[in-house]
Amino acid sequence: MNTRRTFAFAAIIVVSIILALSYLHHNFIWLLIIVLPLIVVGIVDIVQTRHTIRRNFPVIGNFRFILEKIRPEIMQYFVETDTEGRPINRLSRSLIYQRAKKEIDTTPFGTQLNVYQDGYEWLDHSIYALNNKDIEHHPRILVGEKTCKQPYSSSILNISAMSFGALSKNAVLAMNAGAKMGNFAHNTGEGGISPYHIEPGGDLIWQIGTGYFGCRKDDGSFCPDLFQKHASIDNVKMIEIKISQGAKPGHGGILPASKNTEEIAAIRHIPAHTDVHSPPGHSAFNNPEELLHFVQQLRDLSGGKPVGFKLCIGKKQEFNNICEAIISTGIIPDFIAVDGGEGGTGAAPTEFSDSLGMPLRDGLAFVVDTLRGYNLKKDIKVIASGKVFSGFDIVRMLSIGADMVSSARAMMMAIGCIQALQCNTNTCPVGVATQDKYLMKGLVVKDKSKRVANYHEETVKSFIDLMAASGISKPSNISRIHINRRIAMNKVLKYNEIYPEVEEGAYLNQF
Repeated sequence: MNTRRTFAFAAIIVVSIILALSYLHHNFIWLLIIVLPLIVVGIVDIVQTRHTIRRNFPVIGNFRFILEKIRPEIMQYFVETDTEGRPINRLSRSLIYQRAKKEIDTTPFGTQLNVYQDGYEWLDHSIYALNNKDIEHHPRILVGEKTCKQPYSSSILNISAMSFGALSKNAVLAMNAGAKMGNFAHNTGEGGISPYHIEPGGDLIWQIGTGYFGCRKDDGSFCPDLFQKHASIDNVKMIEIKISQGAKPGHGGILPASKNTEEIAAIRHIPAHTDVHSPPGHSAFNNPEELLHFVQQLRDLSGGKPVGFKLCIGKKQEFNNICEAIISTGIIPDFIAVDGGEGGTGAAPTEFSDSLGMPLRDGLAFVVDTLRGYNLKKDIKVIASGKVFSGFDIVRMLSIGADMVSSARAMMMAIGCIQALQCNTNTCPVGVATQDKYLMKGLVVKDKSKRVANYHEETVKSFIDLMAASGISKPSNISRIHINRRIAMNKVLKYNEIYPEVEEGAYLNQF
């Protein structure tokens, strides 16, 4: 037996005996209550074979596992600075919380950012800043104007895709009610349309993933009849085909068995209490032309509602092929949502999250430039979906060429997410990303829905204020020339230099 291990355990026994004898006459029972459990733990530690540190250091070795378990909380609350937190730093989290609660969101004593650090970005302001009366205060983006019988006038900021299942019913209710209050849209995620998406009455973007949840046959293939039934719901304003998502492109969604309740299984038409892995690819199409015919099929079945697709950019040539197919078929999707490799709100394999998929800004610039090159940008709205937390984040995405943005994690924080990083374990302590009824009951829908609406209102207002300060009267006038990025101590480039713009129709001569 290891000497140090023997000494540690023996020391516990000796101390226990001494204490017992010293206080035998009046504290014997209490000593037994305190000491006997330690002896039992020590014996168990020595006998078990799974953890070496517990065998070598009985009792005290358990502190290693206790400290490891609470390490994220220690880092978040005691170690990390306001600008270091990952994946979302405290500055951004605090801004979201403040705006959701309509508390003071101004900054004292100047910025905490290092403005001379590589990567620092800023917006050019104008000495001819505009007054409020000269600004478009409630910008709306019309999607499907040329192709749809029921085009949709969308807010510039909407809730990105998160499924019921990944989120609790209270979280879904709060988000949708907030969307109703603020007149913006709520993406259902690929898990189908639940009663909690419908009840509050907020606008919905129904996402159709590779599992076709809510519109699938028993064999997992697409069911036109079920799709038509749900797509005709008044709340459904747009349909989004999810080709891939930033957190795990090419993998398909993941719902752990612990979250797959009887109710969720019924909505998705799948067996309950099993791990749910969506297929990595669609069975309804296998090439660009089939994708576009699927877009047209969904548009027809929905009664002429806008239909588009979401993807994280991987192989660039595959997106070029889609653009060429749009020209050859004449079928134009109403929108394209671009997700970044840094995205994600739920479960994803580590390698996929860390090392797969083009980051949002690069992917967005590529999509916008490619659409311009094929002279398609004027007909297709582009949505940027990723780390959008502030008014400046909206300006940055629009400067690259997006028409509007969507955010998931900011909306989670607006309803109370504390970045506990337990989205994939069903143990979310604030009831957002869990199906545990005890945990979700703490999320009060009436209060949190107002916070979602507040966050949306204040963030869009901040975006408008930034436009005014820059002398820009409407979102469509924002361009890459307005954003600066430091790439070295003595070198700054504008976005139009980092992402050189492609002229309209420049690729048509090659086609």
